[in-house]
Amino acid sequence: MSRPRRATGFDPRAGFHREGKDSGPSVPQGLLKAARSSGQLNLAGRNLGEVPQCVWRINVDVPEEANQNLSFSSTERWWEQTDLTKLIISSNKLQSLSDDLRLLPALTVLDIHDNQLTSLPSAIRELDNLQKLNVSHNRLNMLPEEITSLKNLKVLHLQHNELTGIPEGFERLSGLEDLDLSNNRLATVPAGFALLSSLLRLNLSSNQLKSLPAEISRMQRLKHLDCDSNLLETVPPDVGSMESLELLYLRRNKLRVLPEFPSSRQLKELHLGENQIETLGAEHLQQLQAILVLDLRGNKLRSVPEEMALLQSLERLDLSNNDISSLPCSLGNLHLKFLALEGNPLRTIRREIIAKGTQEVLKYLRSKIKDDGTSQNDSVPETAMTLPSESRVNIHAIVTLKLLDYSDKQATLIPDDVFDAAKSNTIISVNFSKNQLCEIPKRIIELKEMVSDVNLSFNKLSFISQEFCLLQKLTFLDLRNNFLNSLPEEMSSLTKLQTINLSFNRFKVLPAVLYHIPTLEAVLISNNQVGSVDPQKVKLMENLSTLDLQNNDLLQVPPELGNCVQLRTLLLDGNPFRVPRAAILMKGTAAVLEYLRDRIPA
Repeated sequence: MSRPRRATGFDPRAGFHREGKDSGPSVPQGLLKAARSSGQLNLAGRNLGEVPQCVWRINVDVPEEANQNLSFSSTERWWEQTDLTKLIISSNKLQSLSDDLRLLPALTVLDIHDNQLTSLPSAIRELDNLQKLNVSHNRLNMLPEEITSLKNLKVLHLQHNELTGIPEGFERLSGLEDLDLSNNRLATVPAGFALLSSLLRLNLSSNQLKSLPAEISRMQRLKHLDCDSNLLETVPPDVGSMESLELLYLRRNKLRVLPEFPSSRQLKELHLGENQIETLGAEHLQQLQAILVLDLRGNKLRSVPEEMALLQSLERLDLSNNDISSLPCSLGNLHLKFLALEGNPLRTIRREIIAKGTQEVLKYLRSKIKDDGTSQNDSVPETAMTLPSESRVNIHAIVTLKLLDYSDKQATLIPDDVFDAAKSNTIISVNFSKNQLCEIPKRIIELKEMVSDVNLSFNKLSFISQEFCLLQKLTFLDLRNNFLNSLPEEMSSLTKLQTINLSFNRFKVLPAVLYHIPTLEAVLISNNQVGSVDPQKVKLMENLSTLDLQNNDLLQVPPELGNCVQLRTLLLDGNPFRVPRAAILMKGTAAVLEYLRDRIPA
């Protein structure tokens, strides 16, 4: 093949452009060459004020290398180049996009988030193959009607703009599966949204919505609906009939009553915190058989119905900051991993019990059920209290609650009589908190075949013995308020451990062994000196839903932590990092993770 002629006046240092026109900012030739081969071009974070002309014309113009080479290997045949399918120009200073965008009709992904765009070009309608469009974190106040022509669009991210309305015909985007309109200025949602029949995720949080259209309930494939931080006073009754709905966020609104959920058998998370709800009835709960998370904090609830105990799948229940004075004892029969009660005028549960955490509260409630159902003569064998040394052992707790309790004694050693009293009884829980223990009692190993819950908080432990790691049925371990700065590698053998509390110790890093305990669901390590966390390893902890890193020494939060989408609760307050800012942290875990993901270098 003859060598193509070089255009007159062509400057190879200026990038590719139309003859006789300046191309603006340059792009390294190596990037362009690689993009012709891979079909992907990433220009994120390059301080660009405009998109270089050579980018729009990458599949049109003859490349520079064609003017320099007389022969081509099989990998350098520019005429066999791949059309550009993925273009990332996020985190720049773009104020507008050229209509030359139409020169890239093969694009399936266009990411232009974190710029200064106030509008989109009408030529966007010609991107027939576009499947994902990210225009979040810009300054858009309206969308062009042409955007409704993108029939193959599946993901549309428009969060953090200044949108006040949605263009007519938006429902024509019938293939849309993920739509994010959060943090805009929307006052209404078009009823036509109901025709977005493929939609799986809809985020309308942080707008100015006073109501939702009743038609929204027709979106029978929708799994995730987020309406946090609006002005909603009511929710359409038929929202409770959305059969596929799994996550519903209605926090920080003005709701006074709840809808019933007759058909929401798939609903796993219901977030209703910071509203004005006064009553919670059986009719609101009876169909929520799959519910895992129920957030009711910051409302005006005065009581909790007995029917709450029917939610046997429930794992996290937040009732904090309400007006609740008593709890039904039947709550003790739930298998909760997290129960928040702070900020209520509770009269039936002492504060010190609440301060000990979820499992202690549940045990207390279960004990009240026992007390109500059995006579005092049934509870303790007479011979169990004959020895003076055993008078300090709660035999009732051993027999009825399967709890070995020797807490709040300020003891430096656990007496042998305590372990002797447990013999021939099944012990599931051990509480040796609030003592002066410098090491874990060796005889605790005698309970390794049965104990699942150990509380060693408020002691003087500076190390964890290898022998302790033989308690392989352990699911809950409380080690807060000790002198620990490391954990032994042998803890990886605790293959059933779900919750570990390491708060108020002396850790400078997240202990490496925790990354190797795949069953962990909650890691609480606040108020230490942790300076770093490995996001790649956290991502591999597939069951981890709660990570508390408050009040540590994190100077920065790795953006890759945003990929840890399994986290439902990520707490970062009280660290010296500058970003994410406090305003982002206040929006909750989902917003923090999204913020971090948007800042991952491509």
